[in-house]
Amino acid sequence: MLGEGTGRVTINVALLLAIIIVVRLRRRTEARSRFDEKLTVVIVLVFGVLIAPTSFGQGVLHIVGQLARSISQNSGF
Repeated sequence: MLGEGTGRVTINVALLLAIIIVVRLRRRTEARSRFDEKLTVVIVLVFGVLIAPTSFGQGVLHIVGQLARSISQNSGF
């Protein structure tokens, strides 16, 4: 993705983090150290912060909220 007339390459950080998350989670659980797991958690949290204000992030929040409401209503909480 080249910038308009600037000749610079722009990188969508959220997309890059999503790719890193997928690659990290594809590894076998036995092959991960505790540090690797903690780093994955930090990366996922940063990814969540980056997508939260976007329309995609708001859509995910809405769907998860509906799911949680449905589960709590069906279980009597």
